[in-house]
Amino acid sequence: MPYPLFHLASCFPKLKPSFGNSPSLVTCYLRSRTVKIDVYDWDRDGSHDFIGEFATSYRELSRAQNQFTVYEVSNPRKKCKKKKYTNSGTVTLLSFTVQSEFTFVDYIRGGTQLNFTVAIDFTASNGNPSQPTSLHYMSPYQLSSYAMALKAVGEIIQDYDSDKLFPAYGFGAKVPPDGKVSHQFPLNNNLDNPNCEGIEGVLESYFQSLRTVQLYGPTNFAPVINLVACLAAQVTDGSQYYVLLIITDGVISDMLQTKEAIVSASSLPMSVIIVGVGPAEFGAMEELDGDEVRVSSRGRYAERDIVQFVPFRDYVDHSGNHILSMARLAKDVLAEIPEQLLSYMKTRDIKPLSARPQ
Repeated sequence: MPYPLFHLASCFPKLKPSFGNSPSLVTCYLRSRTVKIDVYDWDRDGSHDFIGEFATSYRELSRAQNQFTVYEVSNPRKKCKKKKYTNSGTVTLLSFTVQSEFTFVDYIRGGTQLNFTVAIDFTASNGNPSQPTSLHYMSPYQLSSYAMALKAVGEIIQDYDSDKLFPAYGFGAKVPPDGKVSHQFPLNNNLDNPNCEGIEGVLESYFQSLRTVQLYGPTNFAPVINLVACLAAQVTDGSQYYVLLIITDGVISDMLQTKEAIVSASSLPMSVIIVGVGPAEFGAMEELDGDEVRVSSRGRYAERDIVQFVPFRDYVDHSGNHILSMARLAKDVLAEIPEQLLSYMKTRDIKPLSARPQ
């Protein structure tokens, strides 16, 4: 016997009622709204046959579950054609449960804090910062691609970070005083406290680092990803979520280690944003993005997609409107963060703090 297939569709009114600031009125309205339920005759090949429909409401369903209420299923077409038509069958309500679908805003309002960390590529392939051809060139007239990407993303995400203190690192440079290559040196030169005050503080430290370090190489992502992952692993109750922004000019040197780092971090409250600047090919970055094929390492796949990659050149406004370029970049760079945060919360069954039983 074929199985009945149910399709629920709320009947939205054309005009939204105004309730002021009364949550109780909103709840009352939602519970009394009409819910239309379509019933189909299930077919294996997907060509399900429409049986009929009936209407009810949240309030009615919640009351009816203890009474084994029977609903008559009516097919409007048959009802119009046949005078003696009564119904196309019945549906008996045996049980009724409610599952809450929380949004990104619910978690932010509930107290979840976003922690924003920056990592900037200081490898020699970016070119000498004192030359106009360098991607790090500090022109007195306009921001470099690195600075624009940092400012565009940071100025939006800082609104979700309560203390406005951002750890900021560089990688791939020889740093003073010993000139050793580092892949996670603090831009403010303070190993004990790498935090910068606001995005302007990050930019200031970035410009200062350009004057003091020697661009070198290679381009290693894994150290800074693992650094942030260690922080994220300390708070997994949903009160904190970590976002790492990596700005780079191209070919990654530690692909295997980076994949391993991403797979490990995918079980943590963490996302990685990669912005590619310059004309290089970014095939490896697309692979890390994992939209088409989930990132894997040593036969183990990432638990969820935590990486978002965007090439900066795709967002440059050719008329020279840098504000528009930054707005376009920020929109797409941050597009996946809400869903990535929600995916972590759902897999851990973590509710917003405000929705938890007191």
